[in-house]
Amino acid sequence: MVFESFAESLSFFLWSTFIISVILGFVVNKTNFCTMGAVSDMVNMSDYSRFRAWLLAIAVALIGVSIFEYMGSVNVTNSFPPYRSSQLIWIENILGGFMFGIGMTFASGCGNKTLIRIGGGNIKSILVFLIIAIIAYYMTTPFPNSDKTLYSVLFYDWVNPLAISLDSNQDIGALLGGAENTQIMRLVAGLVVAAGMLIYIFKATDFRGSKDNILAGVVIGLIILTAWYTSSNITVNADDSHYSLSEYYSEWDMLAEDDEGKPATGRALNSQSFTFINPIGQTYGYIKDGLDSALLTFGLISVIGVILGSLLWALISRSFRVEWFVDFKDFINHTIGGILMGFGGVLALGCTVGQGITGMSTLALGSILTFISIIFGSALTMKIQYYKIVYEEEASFGKALVTSLVDMKLLPKSMRKLDAV
Repeated sequence: MVFESFAESLSFFLWSTFIISVILGFVVNKTNFCTMGAVSDMVNMSDYSRFRAWLLAIAVALIGVSIFEYMGSVNVTNSFPPYRSSQLIWIENILGGFMFGIGMTFASGCGNKTLIRIGGGNIKSILVFLIIAIIAYYMTTPFPNSDKTLYSVLFYDWVNPLAISLDSNQDIGALLGGAENTQIMRLVAGLVVAAGMLIYIFKATDFRGSKDNILAGVVIGLIILTAWYTSSNITVNADDSHYSLSEYYSEWDMLAEDDEGKPATGRALNSQSFTFINPIGQTYGYIKDGLDSALLTFGLISVIGVILGSLLWALISRSFRVEWFVDFKDFINHTIGGILMGFGGVLALGCTVGQGITGMSTLALGSILTFISIIFGSALTMKIQYYKIVYEEEASFGKALVTSLVDMKLLPKSMRKLDAV
């Protein structure tokens, strides 16, 4: 996809993102694809159908990325965010993922689900959106008249020294293949992992008969892949040479006549696919700075597109319903959930979609750690909540926590404080 001007290429980039995002929002709402719901089904009903749909989306995206990367058709290494960075921020992946998992449970859904619920008329999710937006924005952007961010004040000093510097990129293919065999090992690792997932997914008879879950997994996986492909292949023809959007931005003073149409940042022009917490923060910045077109990014457009896609399905299916808080406790829960998702999503470099599908399609170790931590944080929170409901005053938080960890086989049975339910 070669364009004769930067303006044309950027316009195509943003409009194609919008169209793909609308489809994503439409399909997610139609199929009730929900990662928090998937964990809830597993914990409360031992139903793994929606979890398999989540894994199917990962497998489809992973197969596509592995093949296209081997062919040189996508670039998922120099991406935004940098999933395959040679610096493994493991504590941020684990802590951020864990916080995010707890947060999405309190807020009745992850970042993507928050957008879907807004499109469906849920006013509670608007509160969650606003909280995430402000926290995510100031996690990466300095406070007014300051050089400090929430990240630098609360996290940098103690998490940064714990990061591990690797001799290669952090994805499984690079780690196994070394400098000489990285390309082929990325293909092999991707296909082997995806094959294992597909075997697990389709061995379940119930899942094979679930059209909506299969549709969700396949389409969402393809959407993630489409975004990777599109963002990797838009180029500008300048001085008889082809430049990617980020390359053109870095050479702006040499290639452009003036600053008209120049985006505010070049990082957001790198190859990328869907993630939602940082983009929700970008939405706040875009509004705060007066709807400056220089701030339009893939992420910001995707937020708008997903909401509109969800709204479209809600109107077509007549499922649009205005929902408000049940009581004050419901309000507090959603507030806590938004806070934890705002901090956790930025710390972990993504959410259930950003790390749990997009990041997983790169097989980056950080994405794998985040994926596991999100599931653990959500599952543990649900179990604690369940014991607190069943036993009411008898179940202190400590007793519910210990018993939940026993149920998850992380503590010996002898430590159980409450009878299993």
